[in-house]
Amino acid sequence: MQFRHLLLSCLFLGFTVSSFGQHQNQKVDIIFDTDMGPDYDDVGAITVLHALADSGKANILATMASNKYQGIAGVLNVFNTYFNRPGIPIGVPKGNAVSEADWQHWSDTILQRYPHAIKSNEEVPDAVTLYRKILAGRPDKSVTIVTVGFFTNLANLLNSKPDTYSKLSGKELVARKVKQLVSMAGHFPKGREFNVLRDSTASVEVFQQWPTNILFSGFEIGEKIKTGLPLIHNQQIKNSPVKDAFSIAIPKAAEDAAGRMSWDQTAVLVAVTSPVPYFDVVPGRIICYASGSNDWDNNGSGHFYLIPKLPTAEVTDFINYLMQHQPKKRK
Repeated sequence: MQFRHLLLSCLFLGFTVSSFGQHQNQKVDIIFDTDMGPDYDDVGAITVLHALADSGKANILATMASNKYQGIAGVLNVFNTYFNRPGIPIGVPKGNAVSEADWQHWSDTILQRYPHAIKSNEEVPDAVTLYRKILAGRPDKSVTIVTVGFFTNLANLLNSKPDTYSKLSGKELVARKVKQLVSMAGHFPKGREFNVLRDSTASVEVFQQWPTNILFSGFEIGEKIKTGLPLIHNQQIKNSPVKDAFSIAIPKAAEDAAGRMSWDQTAVLVAVTSPVPYFDVVPGRIICYASGSNDWDNNGSGHFYLIPKLPTAEVTDFINYLMQHQPKKRK
């Protein structure tokens, strides 16, 4: 318990560590790319992101959808509005993309219950256009992209052409402006995972062509971290779309009785802070197949995947703590 309090104190009093153990205190400029819908760990992830932003660790540049079911832009706007950042830009893919909503009906429920200025996907720009606009305006090597969904937007970004925002091609723009990509994807050292499988064509292209380092939080990491019960049992939290999503969804699946597996939250955590002290990393390079399965080349370079360092219970407690974060009042 004392170590858990120390960990929380270090993070929220200003101590962080950047990629692979270097100390840093500046905010991380971050773009959050999510499939927000087929699963609800994305809800936990966007909550962790806002909690870290409220603690001064992250500057949220945009929340992108890699899924295009009607309502996803509004769902993202619900959470950004709830955390008092209603103006965060939102992008949605306008071309071919997965369109898949949740079966538990938490997303349509929160759209009915909570305020959101964005009512339809048609009100927001194409995700790639928004990516290019934001990246073009940022300093070189300054932006961290964290994706917890499909790789559709990122593949389209790599293939994008020069436009009014930048004379660079998509791949050139990423190479110049992006510091790193952090992703909840894959199963390591080998296996098959939903985010990679669902748009495997885009996954293969991104893993082969992406010009910066990629850090993966694999299926096997989040599978063991089960969160949400402290949130739904916290009687001090009322009128919360975060609590509602978990309260609606957890009882509907027997495998969630101990909490929902928390894949996406770990990716956000290490994107904003660092793998240290929670995880170690394995260097190499992912090999992705058209089937959606993946392997790992230990002799490759440029890619890394997380392996546990702290006990799972410690990381679980910390993520549960962040998921109970309440909106910060703004002037």
